[in-house]
Amino acid sequence: MANIKSQIKRNRQNEKRRDRNKAARTELKTRVRQATEATTAGADDAVDKVRLAQKRLGRAGSKGTVHKRQAARRTSRLMKNAAKSSE
Repeated sequence: MANIKSQIKRNRQNEKRRDRNKAARTELKTRVRQATEATTAGADDAVDKVRLAQKRLGRAGSKGTVHKRQAARRTSRLMKNAAKSSE
């Protein structure tokens, strides 16, 4: 355990960020999975789910929750699968 005041504060901040990022990444995985399942099944609301997953990926990339290139890669794969299943 840290004795220095600034390090104690830094630990508190890191813990808050970790919890926030964990929640965001979990939601991200859920949205992408739902979008993938919807496109594979050919559901009516597949377009909305893909759009929402794409939006969440973009936000996570811009906020630094995930790396920007990872967000772009995952968006690209999602769109590729959506286009393939709509054919």
